[in-house]
Amino acid sequence: MASVPSLASTVQQRLADGLSAALPEAASADPLLRRSDRADFQANGILALAKRLKGNPRELATKVVGAIPANDVLKEVEVSGPGFLNITVTDRAIVETLAARAADARLGVPFSESAGTTVIDYAQPNVAKEMHVGHLRSAVIGAAMVEILEFTGETVVRRHHIGDWGTQFGMLIQYLVEHPHELDHSSESEVSGEEAMSNLDRLYKTSRALFDSDEGFKTRARARVVDLQAGDEETLAFWQRFVDESKIYFYSVFDKLDMDIRDTDVVGESGYNDMLAETCRLLEESGVAVRSEGALCVFFDDVKGPDGNPVPLIVQKSDGGFGYAATDLSAIRDRVGSLKATSLLYVVDARQSLHFKMVFETARRAGWLNDEVKAHQLAFGTVLGKDGKPFKTREGETVRLVDLLDEAVERATSVVREKADDYREKTGKELLTEAEIVENGQYVGIGAVKYADLSTSAARDYKFDLDQMVSLNGDTSVYIQYAYARIRSIFGRAGDRTPVAHPELELAPAERALGLHLDGFAETVAEAAAEYAPHKLTAYLYQLASLYTTFYDQCPVVKPEPAREVAENRLFLCDLTARTLHQGMALLGIRTPERL
Repeated sequence: MASVPSLASTVQQRLADGLSAALPEAASADPLLRRSDRADFQANGILALAKRLKGNPRELATKVVGAIPANDVLKEVEVSGPGFLNITVTDRAIVETLAARAADARLGVPFSESAGTTVIDYAQPNVAKEMHVGHLRSAVIGAAMVEILEFTGETVVRRHHIGDWGTQFGMLIQYLVEHPHELDHSSESEVSGEEAMSNLDRLYKTSRALFDSDEGFKTRARARVVDLQAGDEETLAFWQRFVDESKIYFYSVFDKLDMDIRDTDVVGESGYNDMLAETCRLLEESGVAVRSEGALCVFFDDVKGPDGNPVPLIVQKSDGGFGYAATDLSAIRDRVGSLKATSLLYVVDARQSLHFKMVFETARRAGWLNDEVKAHQLAFGTVLGKDGKPFKTREGETVRLVDLLDEAVERATSVVREKADDYREKTGKELLTEAEIVENGQYVGIGAVKYADLSTSAARDYKFDLDQMVSLNGDTSVYIQYAYARIRSIFGRAGDRTPVAHPELELAPAERALGLHLDGFAETVAEAAAEYAPHKLTAYLYQLASLYTTFYDQCPVVKPEPAREVAENRLFLCDLTARTLHQGMALLGIRTPERL
């Protein structure tokens, strides 16, 4: 189905018609329309226009209003203040636009006209290391951007650039060579993520202690790094065991996060090994990189250290080893050349911003990035504890991600159980079975963690406060999930009444406010996609749930029973609100249970 023009775009068109009729010389001027608390919309573009035409803004505004052709969308356009236009639309226009949205499976959200191919680099854990709270944001923000961009028609290629290469593997592999049963599993059945991680953790600690205390082992471990980088088959086979064991663990964590991570999307640092030497050769031959004290470096005018000297991006070290930059630049070559990306999106901690700024600039100088192919770092801030300091355990250690998620699910399950018990006490009926309480507890707990992360602008730090996250009040996913479940429950009580749009009816203020906000869904999704800003979508959904709560309080749907047409129209508003909440939350990777 064709996309549904929003009320804002229809109003914009009517104003543009009036502008070109009243002032032919200003036909291309932008009315600068926005939502307003004085009316439905306000246009303040005439102020800038009057300045340009050296005219009186109020007189020009009055002239434009007089030239707007009669239509069924604008109920009232009045000139206000120094030349603003306050615009009220008709109730009929609101309901008819919403009916067109409701008739479309995509709720009238258009596909982007400029859709291309985006490669998103997100959720980048390290092999043989436990995932901690710092890994949460990259995974959650990245997964939401995948859904949002795909919904707008973008072709999205996911990439998990896991840390699976480097000198630390010499120590691990050598230990495994000398103790070959250290990664054996206790049984043939499926291995849990906990068991895989505890194997890896034990092996890491033991091999580290040996490396620090035994010179002979240290020498053998360093020789093993050389074998690994030379592609020795036996060494690579042992290395693969670490990668496989780590994947068992990663996938169990992503599963807990209700995220779909596919094996083909995991292309770690090792995936670019064969390209590193060529990347260096291309940079050196083109003069983008130069040798400095034996290392291959790229210099920048605006990047200087505390001593005022230039800080280069080191692509190859003086000993011939390759740095992160060589891998990142090779990944860009692969993503642009093989995957045909038009956009590269990196969901990476803000503390790596300087590194990526230098990498992107190097790739531009080399011609791998240009006006057709852009790279962007979606930089995110730190997860803080309630005290506003970086989130740590009482012992000062980094918090394990698994523990955090388990605690969130536990808290949420008790909230869901409490509500179900209240319902039973009030009605004598069971709302949820024990299995549903457990399942919903997971959806609510994991949803709460994701929403808290996504509802803050990514660049900002945010406080991890579970009490707040699973609260039924305030800007939380639980509040939105309960609003959705409440709407679904109405349909169980509506008898033979069904959702039908009635454009001929006059709308109550709460109905109008809800309707106007529902109409903004497509524009919000487009904005969240274009600006890589999932927090704009969370803000929209929270506002939608809040407006629905006001509507529910002020506009009876089932009891006291309104006239049939009014009930049908209100059920129509309920249904479209539920579908919009459900779709919006799905784009954030959050589930909306039918009953809560």
